[in-house]
Amino acid sequence: MRPSTVKPDLLTRAERIQYEGYLRREEVNKAITAMKDEGFSLKEIVRRTGISRGTVRKIARGIQNDVFRVREISLDAYLPILDALWIEGCHNGAELWRRLQARGFRGSLRVVTEWTTRRRRADRLCLTDLQRVPSARKITRMMTTNRNNLTRTDAVIVANIEKSVPALATARTLLDRFQTMIRKRSISDLSPWVSDAKSSLIASFGNGVSKDIDAIRNAIEQPWSSGQVEGQINKLKMVKRQMNGRAKIDLLQARLVGPS
Repeated sequence: MRPSTVKPDLLTRAERIQYEGYLRREEVNKAITAMKDEGFSLKEIVRRTGISRGTVRKIARGIQNDVFRVREISLDAYLPILDALWIEGCHNGAELWRRLQARGFRGSLRVVTEWTTRRRRADRLCLTDLQRVPSARKITRMMTTNRNNLTRTDAVIVANIEKSVPALATARTLLDRFQTMIRKRSISDLSPWVSDAKSSLIASFGNGVSKDIDAIRNAIEQPWSSGQVEGQINKLKMVKRQMNGRAKIDLLQARLVGPS
């Protein structure tokens, strides 16, 4: 099946995970191809994306092409009809099979009853999850997760939360805008975002960004990173832990710098 004909709502959970991975890889492929077309060197693309040089080289040369295919079964063409009949209240496998036969279905009764069992179990699990009040940590995770990556149950919970507390919906939109701004290095969106954030539930975060506006602006505009410095600090702390707190300056120098 071509990716353009994939209907995510009709995929199984495992297929949906594979499809989301395919979409992420396609996004990376397009980004690397665009940078190559703009004249960036392979070394610069590797530095900006954090992807291995071998993978970047393959994508830049057009060697790596991902194709997503779902397992075709006899019910594939009739899944929209099944979903519609189920929503209308027809939950009997034999009755669903007879109605599909009237529309040209040639598969066995067992295929339909297995689908009915899976659908009934999924609905039962969804109902159980919806009746259980999620923890504050889970709500935070759901509200900060990309909407396309939420499960069906989490999406319903988030929709109910946003309907009951519109201010949370606004805060989530602001977080999405901030992530997009950092990811796309869109410096022109910084000032409007700070202005909108100051009157929202994340006002404290917005005020912090406003106080460090120069640092945030440099982080967006400049290609430099403190990753190497943080790595050296972590290495130093690891060595100190290995020596059980007996790390004097001369011993640390001997282990980290070596004899002068």
